[in-house]
Amino acid sequence: MHLAVRMPLDHAALDDMALVELARRHDEAAVRTLVQRHNRRLFRVARGVLRDDAEAEDVVQATYVRAFTRLDGFRGEAALVTWLTRIALNEALGRLRRRRPRADLAALDAEVASGGGLIVFPMSPAPPGPESEAGRAQIRAILERAVDALPEPFRLVFVLREIEGLSTEEAATLLAIRPETAKTRLHRARRLLRLSIERSLSAGFDAVFPFDGARCVHMADRVVERLREHRAGRREP
Repeated sequence: MHLAVRMPLDHAALDDMALVELARRHDEAAVRTLVQRHNRRLFRVARGVLRDDAEAEDVVQATYVRAFTRLDGFRGEAALVTWLTRIALNEALGRLRRRRPRADLAALDAEVASGGGLIVFPMSPAPPGPESEAGRAQIRAILERAVDALPEPFRLVFVLREIEGLSTEEAATLLAIRPETAKTRLHRARRLLRLSIERSLSAGFDAVFPFDGARCVHMADRVVERLREHRAGRREP
C-alpha cells in the first residue's frame, strides 16, 4: 500500500483571495506572503503622503495589523491591494492632518498657473561612469527629492499614477476626487517636475522608494508578531 505524500503548499503561487482565506485561519505563511507582495505599493503611497521613511513604515505596519485583524470585513468587492491601499492612505492622511493643516489648493493652482514653483533638479556635473549602480542610486535620489518637493495633492496623484501605475479612475477613487481632478493634478505635477527631466528619467521610476529584501521580510516578521499579540490578548479572560 502506497501512502500519498502531501506536498508543501506553495503560498507564492496562490492568488490574494486564496491567501486571505488561509490568513483568516491564522496561516502565518499566508500573512507573510501577502505582506511581502504588497509592501512596496503601501510604502510608496504612505511615503508619498508623509515624505518620511520611518513614519511611512509605521503606517505600513499599522495598515497590515488593522487589515489582518479585520479580515472578516473584507468581502472582496474590490481587490485586496485596493482595500489595503485605502487603509494605508487614510492612516497616512490622518497622521498628516494631525501634523499640519492641508495645503490651500486654490493657492497652489494659482501658483502653478502663473508658472511659479518650478522645481530645480540637482543634476550631476558629469555623465555617469562605469559605476552604474552608483549612477542609478544618484538618479533615484534626484527623483525622490523631486517627488517629495511636490505639493501634497499633486504628489499623491503622481505617486499613484506614475509610480504605482494605477489608472486615473483608480487613483481618483482612492483619493475620493473626480477623474477630471486627478488628470488636472497629474498634469500640474508633471509641469512641476519639468517634462524634459521626466522624459529622460522615466525609466528609473520603478526603482523609486524601494521596499524589498531584508526590509520587506522584517516587515512581515513585525506584522506576524503583532497578530500573535492580538490573538493572545483576545484569549485572555
